[in-house]
Amino acid sequence: MWRLTNRAILFFASTAIVFLLVAGTARAQAGVTTHTGTLADGATFLIEVPANWNGTLFLYSHGYVVPGSSNPAQDVGDPVTRFFMLSSGYALAGSSYATTGWAIHEALLDQIAILDLFKLIVGHPKRTIAWGHSLGGIITAGLIQRHPGRFDAALPMCGVLAGGVATWNTALDSEFAFKTLLAPGTGLQLVDIANPVANLDLAEVVLAEAQATPQGRARIALAGALGNLPGWFTPLSPEPAPTDFAGQEMNQFLWQQQVDFPFVFAFRAELEARAQGNVSWNTGVDYRKQLNRSIGRDQVRALYEQAGLDLDADLKTLNETARVSADPEAVHYLERNIIFDGRIHIPVLTLHTKGDGLVVVQNESAYKKVVDEAGNEEFLRREFVDRAGHCTFTPGETIAAVQKLINRLDTGRWHDVDAGELNSAAAALGPGFNIFGTPQGVVPVPPAYIEFDPSRYLRPFDALMGECEFGFLCAEPFLPLGLH
Repeated sequence: MWRLTNRAILFFASTAIVFLLVAGTARAQAGVTTHTGTLADGATFLIEVPANWNGTLFLYSHGYVVPGSSNPAQDVGDPVTRFFMLSSGYALAGSSYATTGWAIHEALLDQIAILDLFKLIVGHPKRTIAWGHSLGGIITAGLIQRHPGRFDAALPMCGVLAGGVATWNTALDSEFAFKTLLAPGTGLQLVDIANPVANLDLAEVVLAEAQATPQGRARIALAGALGNLPGWFTPLSPEPAPTDFAGQEMNQFLWQQQVDFPFVFAFRAELEARAQGNVSWNTGVDYRKQLNRSIGRDQVRALYEQAGLDLDADLKTLNETARVSADPEAVHYLERNIIFDGRIHIPVLTLHTKGDGLVVVQNESAYKKVVDEAGNEEFLRREFVDRAGHCTFTPGETIAAVQKLINRLDTGRWHDVDAGELNSAAAALGPGFNIFGTPQGVVPVPPAYIEFDPSRYLRPFDALMGECEFGFLCAEPFLPLGLH
């Protein structure tokens, strides 16, 4: 039933930092005791403990697995980082989760089961640190929110930290603009998707046709801007200049064609099946205001002018088109799996690439805002890498972040957590760790941490829903506008 295009498969293979040339050597590392098996719900687990275990356990939460795809247990993001962690005396653990797709419900249970199992098999760790990539980033943040007493620190990387509700609402905004302006009358389904494969095929055909005209490209850029889609796609390419609007749009087209459309026009159905209904709404959204707040507003205005299109007319059309309402119980499912309240009381260091078009960097702004509102800003630090792609960190960059988090635990304070110091720490690891996997092979890459402050997230995301902002009407807590 489920499939990705060949282009998308190649994209994920090249950006997952799967260092195939060194994986065999890393996996054969000596002096490591490995425990594997199956949990009661069918999830598999992997635990690795080095002979020189220092008492610290890293619990890894992996990212989204396409429904129907292979789903092995994972305890680290890449084999080079694994080699370093085990050589340095850290134990690693992780599960597969009992299901694929938006498996947060199962992951939050399975990962805690792994901690209980580790204690029985290995012993009680002195420290437990949660870390993970992408969907594993939201799971990591969910674990420390739901089970604060089980963890000493956390490292969510490229995480969906705006929470599930805001994430899928933002996706709906882009979908809605795309269908309204480029695919009216086609039968393209935004929610309640009956045939995910056919729906995705239809969206891809419309997208390709739109890309062939200046008017279509302008509207593709508008749809992307409503989700703050970056205009940078290929990880090791230079970022397009701020006024290279055509280059930015081409990269946005590639994000949508190769990565985002499978999620929003196909994989959404898997979540709807879990939640037993539509989880998203755009009732009350003023798309003119949303564009004005977007990082893509100047690009959209320029492309519309070049194409001879009336942007005001298109925004009027969006604001006057019938909206999508959500199913209340489905939204409650997504709230539980999961949104954030900012109540952290352990050190949390987050990582994100600047040019992430799947989980946009503004997720970090959303998480920081709820943490700050809860009065816990002292526990949170955010770091950014100047690179396109989703989770496209080098092992050196990842390890430098790990070292900073460990230093925070050791000293009780954040010491020199800035881009320059992190780049120096990554470079000091040597050339074997400052590498990046591409379709052509592994290449050397210098560390690319930068000082960066992302713009705000475009949709409300506060778990407590106690604040009215961005022009949205407010309802009772956990009963968003648009539910019926």
